[in-house]
Amino acid sequence: MTTSVLRTVTVRSFPNYRVEITARGHTFVGGEPPPEGDDAGPTAFEFLLAALGSCTVNTLLMYARRKGWPVESVVAHLAFERLLSGEGKREETIHVEVQVRGDLTEEQRARLLEIMQRCPVHRTLATPPRIEETLTVTP
Repeated sequence: MTTSVLRTVTVRSFPNYRVEITARGHTFVGGEPPPEGDDAGPTAFEFLLAALGSCTVNTLLMYARRKGWPVESVVAHLAFERLLSGEGKREETIHVEVQVRGDLTEEQRARLLEIMQRCPVHRTLATPPRIEETLTVTP
């Protein structure tokens, strides 16, 4: 059996590179820092990092709770790095540092490190999905 999961988000543009993002009735504001924009909210890459961080934190919490492990809290710090070479090539890295509060064994810590890579957003970024784009222009 094939399972299909559809997630939808709407993004609308406003002056000064401000965007309004709507997902399931929740509204967020994004933007670009000066000089291009007026810094109305996080940039697209910051939202990407937030998506990965949110997924990682919740995946670890869910796993630890299912196992009955004493995890009190999880905090993820993320950074996006792009290195450009002289030949025009680029290398991109997302750095993820996770801090778990709880009295865990070395075995449990090692298992949580493995589980970090199993969050759905991590898997999507590691094996990028096909992107199908269309453009509609109205007068």
